[in-house]
Amino acid sequence: MKSMLRTTVIAIIATLTMSMTANAQQAGDMAVGANAVFGTGNSFSNFGIGAKFQYNVMDPLRLEGSFTYFFKKNFLSMWDASVNAHWLFSISDKITIYPLAGLSMLGTTVSYDLDLGPFGGYADSASATEFGFNLGGGIDVPVSDKFIINGELKYKICGGGWSRLLISAGVAYRF
Repeated sequence: MKSMLRTTVIAIIATLTMSMTANAQQAGDMAVGANAVFGTGNSFSNFGIGAKFQYNVMDPLRLEGSFTYFFKKNFLSMWDASVNAHWLFSISDKITIYPLAGLSMLGTTVSYDLDLGPFGGYADSASATEFGFNLGGGIDVPVSDKFIINGELKYKICGGGWSRLLISAGVAYRF
């Protein structure tokens, strides 16, 4: 009885997995896009804007290169360059979801300029670059044959105390 139940569960999971991997995006498809990003972690939150390029290596596998600039807040500015792999699952004709994993490089710069009035001033800056890993997921919803809106939730695991959660929303143009 237990082996029959186990076999049935495995068959159902395999059927669902195979049916979900069929996707409207084909190997060789490309897209460019832009997104707005909110990053938070270690008691520091800021907003950024980003650009991305996507390429479907094979039907369910898409690679994405992205760059995000985070606006300066409390003397700190940041940038992030990432390469992620997305495994695409069509859950309907209009919605694709994906888990993601990838590598990233995060740059931070702290700079300030103090004006001490008649006593002069003082300016200084310091920079650091950290490497890390990305784990998360996202959703794509086409609004036409060429345009897609998307959302993504990604956790960036970096050294130097800069691990953070990134929440983004954007648009992509498929060609």
